[in-house]
Amino acid sequence: MKRSFVSKVTACLGIVLTGAMLLGGCGSAKDDTAVRVGAMSGPTAMSMVKIMEDSAAGNASCNYEFSELATDASAFVAPLTKGELDIACIPSNLASVIYNKTGGAIEVLASCNFGVLNVVEKGESISALSDLAGKTVYMTGQGAVPEYTVRYLVSLVGLDLDNDINVVWCADTTEALSYIKSDEAAVAILPQPFVTAACAQVEGLRVAIDLNAEWDSNVEGCSIITGVVVARKEFAEAHPQVIKDFLKEYENSVIYVNSNPEEASALIEKYGIVAKAAIAQKALPGCNLAYRTGSELKELLSGYLGILYGQNPASVGGNLPGEDFYYDAD
Repeated sequence: MKRSFVSKVTACLGIVLTGAMLLGGCGSAKDDTAVRVGAMSGPTAMSMVKIMEDSAAGNASCNYEFSELATDASAFVAPLTKGELDIACIPSNLASVIYNKTGGAIEVLASCNFGVLNVVEKGESISALSDLAGKTVYMTGQGAVPEYTVRYLVSLVGLDLDNDINVVWCADTTEALSYIKSDEAAVAILPQPFVTAACAQVEGLRVAIDLNAEWDSNVEGCSIITGVVVARKEFAEAHPQVIKDFLKEYENSVIYVNSNPEEASALIEKYGIVAKAAIAQKALPGCNLAYRTGSELKELLSGYLGILYGQNPASVGGNLPGEDFYYDAD
């Protein structure tokens, strides 16, 4: 009698579980929509490398299609505005620019990483931002987040970036590296993970100041949020469960990379994000990968964009984004 009862219960449970699986679990149909995802080579792609690996192995919850890694942030403008990408990891100010350009067609889902800029030098002459006075400093990112972040930080110690520091603007990190190699008194402000790669190539080059730490010590109410994950609103509204599933996987990816630097660095090399796993592993702490969303992200990011706007309104697209810029994950 007991065996017969158990068998019947088991059979009924099997029917229920099978039905739930066919419906995608939790009584709702699974959304198999292709999710087109883009990221930049560097910290933003590093943050989602676990999703890339799971997707390649067929273990991801969504049907992801990753585009080729971009090295120039402007490469995301057309695909996002034309609907050729659904989700992308991009610079935070570019997200605001696209939002303004498209009349609010994208929204920020989460942060990718906080500040990645470091002051590096050959020698021991720099220990504080005030020490940059009168120095020749090689930089990339003119007219973008690096310029406005540094401009604001040096103003806090009474320096004007245009008049008190001799800034040599470089087109890219390769040009900056050529100057650093040839200048025995070189000082530069550059991003991770390039900083780690440069220190491995140039004897005597060292990190003098972590600008993310400098910001956190001197600025209240907001953080440098360099990279964010955005989605097209049209896509997010049509596929709310996909967005929720993605955010859970993305959070887990950030946790995985931060908690398993050796294994994650091997994947970072595998997917061509950083050329060598050893460089990626050494650079990871300075990449400041961090997952923030909801009201916490809104507070941190809106304050940062406000500071960029104060430096140059064009840096965020002419206007600060509205409330609908921030995805409600709370």
